[in-house]
Amino acid sequence: MKLYELIFLICWLAHGYCTSDIHIGYQVSLAIPTSYCKGFIGRAFLMETDHNQVGPNFRGAISVEANNDKYTCSLDVFLGDVKVWSSGHLSQFYTIDKCTLELTQYGDLLLKGGLDDRVGWKAGTSGQGVKRLNLLGTGNLVLVDAMNLIKWQSFNFPTNIMLWGQRLSSRTRLTSFPRNSSLSYSFEIQYDKIALYLYSGKLKYSYWEYTPLDLEGLNITYVELTSNALEIFNNENHRIGRITSDKPEPLRFLALGNSTGNLEFYYYSSDKGKFEASYQALNTSCDLPLACKTYGICTFSEKCSCIRLIKRGDGLLSDCTENVTEGICGRNDSQMLDLQGVTSVLRSNPYKVNVTKEICANLCLDNCTCVAALHFSYEDDPAKPGECYMYGLARGVKQIERDGRLSYMVKVPKGTDQGHDKHSHWKKWIPIVVGVVDGVVLLLVLGGVGYYVIRKRRKSCVDTGHNN
Repeated sequence: MKLYELIFLICWLAHGYCTSDIHIGYQVSLAIPTSYCKGFIGRAFLMETDHNQVGPNFRGAISVEANNDKYTCSLDVFLGDVKVWSSGHLSQFYTIDKCTLELTQYGDLLLKGGLDDRVGWKAGTSGQGVKRLNLLGTGNLVLVDAMNLIKWQSFNFPTNIMLWGQRLSSRTRLTSFPRNSSLSYSFEIQYDKIALYLYSGKLKYSYWEYTPLDLEGLNITYVELTSNALEIFNNENHRIGRITSDKPEPLRFLALGNSTGNLEFYYYSSDKGKFEASYQALNTSCDLPLACKTYGICTFSEKCSCIRLIKRGDGLLSDCTENVTEGICGRNDSQMLDLQGVTSVLRSNPYKVNVTKEICANLCLDNCTCVAALHFSYEDDPAKPGECYMYGLARGVKQIERDGRLSYMVKVPKGTDQGHDKHSHWKKWIPIVVGVVDGVVLLLVLGGVGYYVIRKRRKSCVDTGHNN
């Protein structure tokens, strides 16, 4: 793919230097190509902060980018080459002909485009006495009045990045979006913890949590990124916890990865001339929620292995790319596969407590949105009561040392053999042991009775093209 990138320094063309503010009445436009050009980026830098710290400055720009056979128009803030804020983070403004940024005489900042100057984004500050747009040294983009009082600020609308000096409260969150996926990640502040979440529609699962030791009965109110840590404060403004950087260099920002969902701190390396990570919340790829494809298992060597299910006469049932339970609901059409030696990194509140493994499995079978379940027994016996967790997606599955209290089960289509008791769902469970060595897990279901476990040290799903 050829990348077409047009960069303009509008402030240099007008003044010979870039300032950090724009006054009311200001307007600038970028032309949009008449035909779609994949990979096109057009950008006009309008503002820049003073150079008063190690590393690159902040710059403000309007951008036109090719996306899904259309063009987006956005107002962005960059730290060097890193986009740290964008008006189009949560909702894209698609337009044609031109992309225009205007700070109106009424004090509203807006983006408009098209032949009819349709407004696609605005700050909503009309009539509030706004006089200018300022880009502060912290990277905060602000609209201020004649008394320098802030009427709107980009810090109140975070993206996937949190800058040095920025605060996040329970009313705000960081969000990121994996490419070509309906899933999303978020970093949220709860009253008793901070956590990373994976969203799938209305479903929400945590995959990393940090709880301060010194809550003292008070709630977490906000977090702030300082030069060497993410610090956590209660509602009396007392620091009750901190997550420190692993490097002595001052932090510039924190990011929630779009592809991985990992939380990382970044500093600027003068030697390498780029930003580098100095801390990450999750240190192994198997702890990431989307490390493998659907129905994939992340092994001890941090490679993805598929559960291949072969039913007599039906051929290959799952290759880690298809939803094998789509449209399947009820005990007559489905059964539960018990995967031993695996668990899920995804967590939520228990669906039911004080229930047996069999009841937990039946709850999933009867729930049309459930594709997997996890049962955690209170004792070292899966037949004993425990907690039942239900999942609407089979992701975040990883190999662990076998634990007799833990059972991870996946819903699959029921076998078609007529020679067995159709009402004995428990007996038709198929236990699969995921070996402690890398390998393909092959299952040959012969009428739903018995199982084979085949472990191969050298043959894996990676060899057959199923590695994520």
